[in-house]
Amino acid sequence: MKQTNKKRILVTGGAGFIGSNLVDRLINDERSVVVIDNLSTGNVNFVSPIALFYQQDICDYEVLEKIFETHSFDYVFHLAAQISVPDSVKNPNYDAEINIMGTLNLLKLSVKYGIKKFIFSSTGGAIYGDNAPIPTAEDYCPHPISPYAISKLACEKYIEFYSQYHSLDYTILRYANVYGPRQTPKGEAGVVAIFTENMVNKKNIIIYGDGLQVRDFVHVYDVVDANILAMNKGSREIINISTNKKTDINTLYELMKRKTNYERAPIYNEKRDGDVKVSLLSNEKAKKVLEWQPKFDLEEGVKNTIEWYRTSV
Repeated sequence: MKQTNKKRILVTGGAGFIGSNLVDRLINDERSVVVIDNLSTGNVNFVSPIALFYQQDICDYEVLEKIFETHSFDYVFHLAAQISVPDSVKNPNYDAEINIMGTLNLLKLSVKYGIKKFIFSSTGGAIYGDNAPIPTAEDYCPHPISPYAISKLACEKYIEFYSQYHSLDYTILRYANVYGPRQTPKGEAGVVAIFTENMVNKKNIIIYGDGLQVRDFVHVYDVVDANILAMNKGSREIINISTNKKTDINTLYELMKRKTNYERAPIYNEKRDGDVKVSLLSNEKAKKVLEWQPKFDLEEGVKNTIEWYRTSV
């Protein structure tokens, strides 16, 4: 019998930029939160002091089981992952070990210890591939072109398996290109974070390819809102979390150049392996099923991100 009426929640990857923002929101909503993060890309300073923090690896099953046994979680938010597309191309085995085997550990323990729901952070930016219809809806069959995207799709299929054979409830959230406060180039590298650091510090900006790659940039606070809503909605669903608005990298560069008073011209390098040319996700299902919609437009979100960097880094 539990000693508190607070819902007990596990957030893997809770020291990362998405995870730590989610932890803050959960604590603000008076949830009891446990964070697991091995700090390979996360930052312990991002973790709320109110959360209970374990510096552990999701691939260590025995340690994970002790944590599950101790805390009797109601919900698991699984964000811990190897998230670099280029790194996954260089080392697919390492990517699969973390993303697939780590997820399987969590799924097994979630069933064994009777959690109410498993909420999984997947990718929409990479999973659909290069030839998807634009905007891409969830019913389009993914054609991932990087080991990172392949591993995320494999995790989705394992989650569906555990739901079918073990009655595990879940929601899978496929994110567009997430950006915002606490995203750093060193860890969960995204183009907004990289541009922010280099522009603020008057360093060169490198654009891979011709800069005409199209992305769908969604603010981390909107992503956190979607995760919170998924606790009670979207049962056994796969849902895109996106703005359904396309922005090419050259346009992003010009916007951020104005916001930072940056003066240098960009340097164009070869396209990176595994990068898709166009990624634009439909968010109609998120609006209907989660009753969610993005609040931040790109200009406001970029301003918010740059202000955080200037005051916190």
